Amino acid sequence: MASKLLRRALLLAVGASALVLAACGGGTVASQFAPARVVAFGDGMADLGQNGKRYTINDGSVGNWTEVISLGYVKNISASASGGLSYATGNARVVLKPDAAGNAATPTVAEQIDTFLAANTPTATDLVLINAGISDVIVQGKAVIDGTQTQDAAVAAVEQAGRDLAAQVRRVVNAGATHVVVVGAYNLGRSVWAKETSQADLLQTLSGRFNDQMLVTIVDLGAKVLYVDSALYYNLVTSSPASYSISEVMAYACTSVDPGPGIGTGTGQVNSNLCTTDTLLSGIDRSTYLFADRIYPTPRGQQLFGDYATNRIHDRW
Repeated sequence: MASKLLRRALLLAVGASALVLAACGGGTVASQFAPARVVAFGDGMADLGQNGKRYTINDGSVGNWTEVISLGYVKNISASASGGLSYATGNARVVLKPDAAGNAATPTVAEQIDTFLAANTPTATDLVLINAGISDVIVQGKAVIDGTQTQDAAVAAVEQAGRDLAAQVRRVVNAGATHVVVVGAYNLGRSVWAKETSQADLLQTLSGRFNDQMLVTIVDLGAKVLYVDSALYYNLVTSSPASYSISEVMAYACTSVDPGPGIGTGTGQVNSNLCTTDTLLSGIDRSTYLFADRIYPTPRGQQLFGDYATNRIHDRW
């Protein structure tokens, strides 16, 4: 309850910052922002194919929510590995290594920003999308589930990761960005992983604490930063799936088992980065499934959140 109340207070504070900006004349340009380029940093939720595949059903449709936003502005965005401006990489943590799957070569969100800033200067015509938290919650949550860490230690770790993400957001703003969209961890307590492990309370707590600490630390950046609450949005979808033309929120659509660590929730689990139309449950309508694997949404789930985020951005800028 305390976490929910804190988030509401923080959202009100960030909203108040936006209202102050509008009162000073910012409201007159709210619908006029047209980014010259869209840049993205993050984890598997935003990875547009650093290894050629995305963390969803790889069926040739929308990659993820960052692409939905970009296309809304008639801008192309692609993975940095193919020369684009999306540096988001699956399993990436905010500042710590190894990644959620134990790979020390995966660039952290901080390192992704390092790479961008080494060759670019953010400007007022950039739309910068930053998401993180899922991988850090996975690492800490799995340690608790496996019995190698206490819940208190896990909470402290995700809170620090939330503050670390806030520091990276501030860094981008200080470098010159004026239109920064931040997305934290959705409520992993509503994920299929939570259902399969009976750890909904733990994963909800860790997701919420990450987001709360991140928000506390960026609350003064409301003039240049927009927080889009993926936890709230996916809570709504999982609570009333039929309202979003979704029928399955507690199972995943893919059958692409990864013999390795995959997405970090354990070996021998489904990994949507390996998922195509040939590795789906037989006879399903994939457009009615929210999740592709234990953690990551289907293209339909990504499109829904991308539309929501796009509307929030248009309402703000």
